[in-house]
Amino acid sequence: MDEKISGRKPSYGFLSRLMYGIGEFFGGGCFVIINSFFAVFLTKALGMPTALAGTIPMVGKIWDAITDPIMGNITDRTRSKFGPKRFYILIGSFAAAITFVLMWLRVSSDSMAAMYVFYIVMYCLFSTGFTVFTVPYSGLLPDMMDDYTMRSKFSNMRMVWSTLGAMVCGLVPTFIIRDNLDPAAYLRCALIFGVLFFMTSITVFFGTWEKQKEPVQSSLKESFPQAVSVFRSRSFRLFLGLYLFGQCGMDFISGMAVYYVDDVLNGYQNGYFTLIMAALMISQLLGMAVFGPVMSRTSKKMAILIGAPTRLIGILGLLAFSHEGANIVPILCLTVLIGFGNAGSLTGIFAIMADMADVDELITSIRRPGIVSSMATFIRKVSSGISAALIGILLAAVGYDEVAANAGARQTAFTQRGIGIIFVLAPAILTLLLIIVDVVFPITGKEFDMVQRILPAGGGMNPHRLPLKRSRFWKRSPASPMMPSGAGKTPDCGKNDESLI
Repeated sequence: MDEKISGRKPSYGFLSRLMYGIGEFFGGGCFVIINSFFAVFLTKALGMPTALAGTIPMVGKIWDAITDPIMGNITDRTRSKFGPKRFYILIGSFAAAITFVLMWLRVSSDSMAAMYVFYIVMYCLFSTGFTVFTVPYSGLLPDMMDDYTMRSKFSNMRMVWSTLGAMVCGLVPTFIIRDNLDPAAYLRCALIFGVLFFMTSITVFFGTWEKQKEPVQSSLKESFPQAVSVFRSRSFRLFLGLYLFGQCGMDFISGMAVYYVDDVLNGYQNGYFTLIMAALMISQLLGMAVFGPVMSRTSKKMAILIGAPTRLIGILGLLAFSHEGANIVPILCLTVLIGFGNAGSLTGIFAIMADMADVDELITSIRRPGIVSSMATFIRKVSSGISAALIGILLAAVGYDEVAANAGARQTAFTQRGIGIIFVLAPAILTLLLIIVDVVFPITGKEFDMVQRILPAGGGMNPHRLPLKRSRFWKRSPASPMMPSGAGKTPDCGKNDESLI
């Protein structure tokens, strides 16, 4: 029986990949702006203490711990003629773009506490809007197609757009925010990119399709037990390690870049930040063209295994040039290595993400890509929040003076050295952890093919999938749609095959 399709007619050519992947322009770009400039906006332009400014994204991540699982559950429970995921992508396109602009409004207040509360609220509003868009977007690909190789091609295009977004959002703001002490410059930048983010994200709605699935029969109060149950999969736990360490390392680089260039190299006014971001993003974009074919010929984890060590070499090399007056040429060469390594890491991580919904379905007997993608989205936001909080704490620890920064004065020599060490060592440690997790990650193309053979065509219920034993949430009657009759039988696979879940 043919499946009902919502949206445009399925097509697997270049244009379809282009229109699907363009949504990542928002995800890849907005966090470059936030990580690179939001703390700078708060500390240098508004005079907020660094430790205080760094906690704002972290509070936002606590809020995400509530909203992301709920959004995933809402997506899986929804029935829409547009397709549930495409429906929320449509709504989220408006919500995320508008709330992004609101974050950069200037508040005139003598009370630092009032200013702090205001930006926490604005950040949480944006985070909610972004959740409405990105949770269904991240869960869309498994409901567009089942083929492992084709998913890799679509995921690779998503990463190309992510890199383009990061490139544009890393370079263009440097021409708009000429004076990092001017609050109005940040708002002008946000307005321009708010419009651009809306245009790219709405394109996903018009350019994709979605297989209609039976909604999951669960209530909103079950969002959190469902979200927790995702962690029963060893593969998913390891994937979250890949995602967290991979993204957190990149967030540290982008979050510390302005401080590194301005306070260590003393080269922001000389255009060094623009040059470094250009080298990083162009090399990352070119790396996508290399790692796409590498991933198709080997495996998704191999792209990470090549890219992460390359990134580590580039990061550690910067330690020798982290001082005022350093030659910019070797710094740019090392930045190219970092960008190329980022390409491999990102390509592999996002391609693996599309497969996690199938592994989860194998375990739970339920098709719930919304819940799976919500937890992946939450981890992505957590990485950004952890990075921002740690950057604020570490800058305070090395004596960063926000009053001097707001006045345009230089930091002390001790603080400059501290910023240079943080900029190098923190991403290096995270990249090393990424390599370790990638080595033990169990799923390659061979294991994915095994999962697809067990799952029925189209991803419907299969009585031969593993149940979630000992979980209060999954103890339903045999007639319950959450656990079909016969779901206690184990797939016909060997011990080594079972280890992948």
